[in-house]
Amino acid sequence: MSNRSILFRLPFILLSLLLLACGGVGGGGGRGDKAVLRLATTTSTQDSGLLNQILPDFEQQHNARVDVIAVGTGQAIAIGEAGDADVILVHARAREDAFVAAGHGRYRRSVMVNDFIIVGPADDPAGVRGTALAADALAAIAAAQAPFASRGDDSGTHIMELSLWANANLTPQAADPWYYALGQGMGDTLTIANELGTYTLTDRGTFLAQQQNLPNLVILVGGENLADNADPALLNPYGVIPVNPDKGGINTDLAEQFAQWLTSPAVQEMIAQFGSDHFGQPLFYPDAD
Repeated sequence: MSNRSILFRLPFILLSLLLLACGGVGGGGGRGDKAVLRLATTTSTQDSGLLNQILPDFEQQHNARVDVIAVGTGQAIAIGEAGDADVILVHARAREDAFVAAGHGRYRRSVMVNDFIIVGPADDPAGVRGTALAADALAAIAAAQAPFASRGDDSGTHIMELSLWANANLTPQAADPWYYALGQGMGDTLTIANELGTYTLTDRGTFLAQQQNLPNLVILVGGENLADNADPALLNPYGVIPVNPDKGGINTDLAEQFAQWLTSPAVQEMIAQFGSDHFGQPLFYPDAD
């Protein structure tokens, strides 16, 4: 090939290399590329195994990849406020409503519900086994100064715990020798409670999913299933909220598709069945509007 031919073809060679590097015209990727949905959610949806069970269906239907950010509810909401997630799935109703009212989210849709329970050592040093109301059980734990492990991470579970202490007219402090503010997710908090022999508040789904690794913990308050739970304050509703596209960089269409998919009859049935075969009860109960 002559030098003149090489010089003539060089611009086209360079353009081809540039398009290959960018993944196609406009840098948007080839037709086979998957769209990415950033989901900020709670550790309970991850630690329970629910997301691993249901998300492949969404990814297949929408040729998408869901990048899961599993943190406490407070942090998930903060991520949404910063525009670093396209959609959030959380469980702290007052915070969720405030998030939407402040214009950070487009709307909230109910997805599912489970409940909280108090677990602890089988010898139950505070004598709370079978107590109907969680606030009364916490008051007994505080009176006995029995060790209690708190997530301490501004998660939905931590928010619920603080409200239950308030119902008991108590405000435990990290400086109290019996109160361990861990700053950990639910799975890690249960592991630590199991190792140290402490009480803790947990969502039932995560506890059941990890119970085989928690030989030193038993359910003491909340009964053996949601229907058995005598304390309405322990109900734990979850909501999905697409983030406001005004923040910029939000995959609005995919977030909307996710909210519709998550609350669809087919996926609600998947949620209803999750855990039943292994635990004899679902870990979450469908609650779509």
